[in-house]
Amino acid sequence: MLSRSFCLATAAAAAAFLLPTQAHAVAVKRQSITTLSTTQIEAFKPFTFFASAAYCQPSTTLAWSCGGSLSLANCEANPGFIPVASGGDGSETQFWFVGFDPVQSTVIVSHQGTDTSELLADLTDADFFLGNLDSSLFPGVPSEVEIHSGFAASQARSAPAVLTAVQSALEAHDSKSVTVVGHSLGAALALLDSVFLPLHLPSDVTVTTVGYGMPRVGNQAFANYVDAHQKLTRINNKEDPIPIVPGRFLGFVHASGEVHIEDSNAWDACPGQDNPSALCSTGDVPNIFESDESDHDGPYDGVEMGC
Repeated sequence: MLSRSFCLATAAAAAAFLLPTQAHAVAVKRQSITTLSTTQIEAFKPFTFFASAAYCQPSTTLAWSCGGSLSLANCEANPGFIPVASGGDGSETQFWFVGFDPVQSTVIVSHQGTDTSELLADLTDADFFLGNLDSSLFPGVPSEVEIHSGFAASQARSAPAVLTAVQSALEAHDSKSVTVVGHSLGAALALLDSVFLPLHLPSDVTVTTVGYGMPRVGNQAFANYVDAHQKLTRINNKEDPIPIVPGRFLGFVHASGEVHIEDSNAWDACPGQDNPSALCSTGDVPNIFESDESDHDGPYDGVEMGC
């Protein structure tokens, strides 16, 4: 079950590239797939390290001292980061941390992912369902919006503490920007946080999401809601199987915002929801039998996820 275990050159450059939301499928289809420049790719690297750092124990991210030789790079990559809170047990509740990055001028929220094989098994299992969002956490979201029940339960366990920490960080650093990141399951939780947080924060606070190896999270209405209200970039690596599950035949749809890392290591921006082009994950990985689990953890511009 999902409850067993659950992942700029400047800030302006990253904000400028974060893919525009698309509310109408017809407009999306007219757009072309474009290849990112080196500068655009490098703009995501701070957020990649923040996503990787979420795999580290909360005590180490709260001290911003991530541990051993590999994991230490996660903290050293963003040395000016000011942690505010951390939590989770890595089992029932994924690790998470919140803090402020003065270089990117944004509050960071990061969620831990999970073991690839376990997540893949869970997301190809029928033991879950699409359900409505909790109206106390997501007031005003239309009833037709439905999400994966396991993701909803996991996000609900950390949501109150994350919101309190974000509010504290925004006030302490006089910020109006939040960036939510995560890898794998953590990317799904980050996307749900990006819907949740704006419903409880002042209207002048912007919330942006950068997810890595994100599974499908909700139905068509959810994808449309994200496209209309959120700023999302979801980065998928080569033949990673996680972005193609749960299957579309179960009613799941990706929101727009994909960047697909090709076998050539080119990064291609794929407009639309579940773009069927062979340059995008949905077209490149038609089923899990033609996927490669080893691509899930990266590398994402040289960064392998984990602690």
